Amino acid sequence: MYKSPSHLPADARTRIAETLDANLADGLDLQLLIKVAHWNVRGPRFPGLHLLFDTFAAGIALHNDTIAERLVMLGGRAHGTARHVAKVSRLTEYPPDTVRDTEHAQFVAERIESYLDGVRVSRAVAEEHDDTDTADVLTQVVREFEKHAWMLRATLDV
Repeated sequence: MYKSPSHLPADARTRIAETLDANLADGLDLQLLIKVAHWNVRGPRFPGLHLLFDTFAAGIALHNDTIAERLVMLGGRAHGTARHVAKVSRLTEYPPDTVRDTEHAQFVAERIESYLDGVRVSRAVAEEHDDTDTADVLTQVVREFEKHAWMLRATLDV
């Protein structure tokens, strides 16, 4: 662990940073998966989903940066290389032949929900160690991406 301005003990910072690094890997993977959907979506919902996916990818990029900076501030190290992400991401592989708009909406929603599962675990770890600042960062991620998943699920409901 690097030296940190945090008031938290080193063991708490280590545990929180580890969970944040896992979130970073998942978030970087999610960002790329969303871009795959953005590039390849086809069908009657193309215009709306194409723009929506781009908005989601930009949003997760900002959260990835905030999470990486938070984990480094706690004294950890951000392992965000493509090789590391490919090795440790907990998200399931995106079906490579997907083109239909509703399939993309479903697959992206599922991966957002999986990503959020990991974020909630990290938030619980932060709360367990009284790290309200990290918990706040993660609550913002949950709030935004729950809404995104809901929007995609609403696209699928008729």
